[in-house]
Amino acid sequence: MQVEISLQRDRHNMGRRYVEVFRCSKQDYYNAVAAEEGAYEYEARASPPPTVPSRAKRFSEKEKLEYTEVLKMRGLPYSVNKPQIIEFFSGYKVIEGRVQVVCRPDGKATGEAFVEFETGEEARRAMAKDKMSIGSRYVELFPTTREEARRAEARSRQ
Repeated sequence: MQVEISLQRDRHNMGRRYVEVFRCSKQDYYNAVAAEEGAYEYEARASPPPTVPSRAKRFSEKEKLEYTEVLKMRGLPYSVNKPQIIEFFSGYKVIEGRVQVVCRPDGKATGEAFVEFETGEEARRAMAKDKMSIGSRYVELFPTTREEARRAEARSRQ
């Protein structure tokens, strides 16, 4: 019952931060705890523990995902606008009319956006921008679907 109650807090704010809540396996939880502990040990020992996945490994995990033409951006500055997102992806074939900054029903930005590229392969290439910054914020990229982008757009209009 606590899990179900917790899942209802998905896409709410904790203080000034937007939070996503989702189900995961026990192994995912254990890996996250090990990585957290490993990060602490890393500072103390100055050698990376084997349980902490490297950035290259995390990126390769995203490489294995199935790509459509759409990427989800997370961690954006709340003041970001469509031209800034298009500039972020300069050199990649973004469909300019298909850049969507997600807003809450009150019109405030959530820190997320959806960007559609000309092809799935172009979206895969654009993943090279994962963890790069817009302003002072680093941005995470995730492959997603047009359907998820449509749902986010519908929520923004409510």
